[in-house]
Amino acid sequence: MTIEVGDHWVGIDDLVRIARGGEAVALSAAARQRVAAARVLVMRLATSGQPIYGLNSALGANTGATLDSDDLESYQRRAVRARAVAVGPAYDTASVRAMQFARVAGMARGGSGVSPAVLDACIALLNHAVHPLVPRFGSIGVADLPQLSHLALPLFGEGKAEFGGEMMNAGAALEKAGLQPVKLGVKDGLALISSNAATTARAALVLHDVATTLKAWLAAVALGYEGFRASLSPLNPAAVAARPATGQVEVAAQLRQLLKGSALLQPGAARRVQDPVSMRVVAQVHGAVQGMVESARAQVEIELNSAADSPLVLVDEAADGVPNGGVMLSNGNFHIPALALTLDACAIALAQAASLSVARCQRFMSPALTGLPLQLTRHGPAHSGFATVQKTLTALWAEIRLRANPGSLDYMPVSEGLEDHACMALGVVEKLGELLERVRYLVAIELLIAAQAVDLRGLNEAELGEGARAAYRQLRAIIPMLDEDRPLGPDIDCVQRAVAAGLFDWTASAAPLQADCA
Repeated sequence: MTIEVGDHWVGIDDLVRIARGGEAVALSAAARQRVAAARVLVMRLATSGQPIYGLNSALGANTGATLDSDDLESYQRRAVRARAVAVGPAYDTASVRAMQFARVAGMARGGSGVSPAVLDACIALLNHAVHPLVPRFGSIGVADLPQLSHLALPLFGEGKAEFGGEMMNAGAALEKAGLQPVKLGVKDGLALISSNAATTARAALVLHDVATTLKAWLAAVALGYEGFRASLSPLNPAAVAARPATGQVEVAAQLRQLLKGSALLQPGAARRVQDPVSMRVVAQVHGAVQGMVESARAQVEIELNSAADSPLVLVDEAADGVPNGGVMLSNGNFHIPALALTLDACAIALAQAASLSVARCQRFMSPALTGLPLQLTRHGPAHSGFATVQKTLTALWAEIRLRANPGSLDYMPVSEGLEDHACMALGVVEKLGELLERVRYLVAIELLIAAQAVDLRGLNEAELGEGARAAYRQLRAIIPMLDEDRPLGPDIDCVQRAVAAGLFDWTASAAPLQADCA
């Protein structure tokens, strides 16, 4: 299936299908007309004598320096080369495809003034699976200039790109794909790199994965309620509606759905009048998390559907008193603090939920609270059971807490002080991705502990709520109950991979009972 850009709203799910599913991209007819009209204006203004940033005036600290008229095209290639300063490990193929698509979607809005031929070349690279080598480090969030320069180099045969699973010189990759290098015209280089497409793309992928993890997390919580024999009164619809803070009504409803049919819903089923706070406030904390994630998703989709170029090409705006003469305006739309701040907030919110998860897991170790054997082993003090997993939990919490620190404040002025503010958005995205990886390990541990508690309590599957029962079955299909002590690290690794793959997504119509535990 081909995803058309330029007219319809592009969502995160569309980007994921292209990045991870390999779907193709096409430019709508209306978008092609917009791009062509903007290009006509760019070509007219390039020789108008009016100084315009990045068109006939130099970039960065050289702002205001006039470019020679016969050097305008060569300058665009040099601008890309000079900004290809990203370093470090290369992004994976899915992330690069996401970046390619995000930039295509942005240019399709018609505000970049890119040459139609260059935009077509970008689409061809994506559809022919030519994936530029893009290093991770370098962006400060004032447009992802370093990453997007590496993304652009292969268009004119420079840099490196992956094709057919092999990394090679870009010229060779184009030849193998049956493509030709494209010639950059005036403003084309700036159009390719003056964007936050790398941040937008990575944020889309990370937030998609956050959503998958949150579903598995609630399944783990529900299974833990079963194993603990917790009171479900905190999920009462009237109770959560009495103070409808962000997301808590929805999360409580999701947990009730997971526990539909549970014996815990019977009067007197709970063992305690009131459980530890970490079990009572899941709706409040996870509701806040879901609210932050939805806010971040909205910001990402704004970026995917906007023309955020500077200078911005506006074909129908008045120029020098001439109606509909068209203008190119320097502006601040390259700056994305709203996205950076919501991503920082997502990290803090996930850390809040992580602290609850660690506390819940720790509570399961105590017979006084659970009525279950110490450390969840039925073999007594000669066996460790889940005791030493508490060290793993503590280590993961420390890693998560570190990455919950805001990253959007950590900037320094550059370019002779002209670029004196930055939001470090790409770094914030990557920090959130690293935090999420560690959260998935916590979810895996919580699933293992919850299922162990269910087994030790001798519960029949029929006594479990529908969603909790499905999570229990899915877990036990890949990991057996802990009886004799064994290395639990491989079990945790296996389950976290299953969480990442969506095995515990209780909202899916059918989840495969398989995971890579090699």
